[in-house]
Amino acid sequence: MVTAWPKGLPGLGTGAESLAKRITEMSDGKLSVRVFAGGELVPPNQTFDAVQAGTAEMGHDIAGFHLGKHRAFTYFFGVPYGMSHAEHIAWLHHGGGQALWDELSAQFGVRSFAIGNIGTNIFGWFRKPILSVGDMQGLKMRMPGLGGDVIRKLGAQALVLPGGEIYTSLQTGTIDAAEFTGPANDLALGFHQAAPYVMYPGIHEAGPVQQVVINKQKYDTLTPSVRRIVDIACQAADEDMLAEYQWINSQAIRTMVDKHGVKFTRLPEDVLKALGKASGDVLLEERDKLDNLGKKIWDAYVKARSQMKAHTEVCAMAYYQARALDYPFPS
Repeated sequence: MVTAWPKGLPGLGTGAESLAKRITEMSDGKLSVRVFAGGELVPPNQTFDAVQAGTAEMGHDIAGFHLGKHRAFTYFFGVPYGMSHAEHIAWLHHGGGQALWDELSAQFGVRSFAIGNIGTNIFGWFRKPILSVGDMQGLKMRMPGLGGDVIRKLGAQALVLPGGEIYTSLQTGTIDAAEFTGPANDLALGFHQAAPYVMYPGIHEAGPVQQVVINKQKYDTLTPSVRRIVDIACQAADEDMLAEYQWINSQAIRTMVDKHGVKFTRLPEDVLKALGKASGDVLLEERDKLDNLGKKIWDAYVKARSQMKAHTEVCAMAYYQARALDYPFPS
């Protein structure tokens, strides 16, 4: 297994190691998985290519890295104002999403699985807070993928930078703001030393799905029982990574505030509405760029989001809003 992550990176790097160990142990060694961190066997941005070519049997990264291969891969990672983690997994496992992902992945000789999630992200780290829509004008922000297209609609400049270059770029003023994976990893990389303002919520990543791609030819040669072990191990990894990020991110936020004085500021309502409109515009433009399979995936994703949004609003969202009210409670 080749990965896009530094060795031992909490959540992502450790998630790859955990998945490899789980598959090896569950199969009693019939399938032994060895992990190579980003750069050890292939560069971090070439995991998919390595699996497609057979250089490696498995690759651990995100579908959002591969929009150059097919724009529809983004719907198996996440879109701005899109589905939450719980909604996305429901669509994959029970709403036909995985079958569409299989159909798309097969065109590139791979099989794809959801193997983790970082949960809803923050919007990013800022040298100065965003107080109005006008503050987005001319802002230079590290923001890849469709999120980058969204902030461009509001006049910002979206740049794509490797994780290792973000801190220096913030510190020198090359960029004004940046998003990455979330509090735990961002704290480890020291972003708070260069950009003291955290803006939230992360509308660009409501629940970004992490993936494993497996060389389809290799996967198909496994016995049915071993294939089933891989399938179940990936499902377990998905739950485990989300749980780990929920825990370590909550600890990281407390450290940021109590130890480093990081200022957490909610994006103003007019900014959130403007970002929402821009996200809708970008999504409509995306459909026009897709082939027939891509349009089929787009339609299925949008329909599933609309269907589950109604349930989320009267259940999970309503509960979180109630819990946020001011009343005495142990803490």
